[in-house]
Amino acid sequence: ASLATAHNCPNEMKAIDAALTTTKLASAELDKVKALRTEGEKFHKEGKHSESMKALGEAKKMLGI
Repeated sequence: ASLATAHNCPNEMKAIDAALTTTKLASAELDKVKALRTEGEKFHKEGKHSESMKALGEAKKMLGI
């Protein structure tokens, strides 16, 4: 399962990036989403894919995707 999610992190980041271009979130929420997305990418690069998916999932939830 971790190998499958390892390859999904970039797709999650792309989905978040796309949603960020159209989101109507308030500034504070937007900053939180961006921080979670950055954290998710950092974890992905470190090979910590479950942590990455958790952070990216939280960002997606805030964006409503």
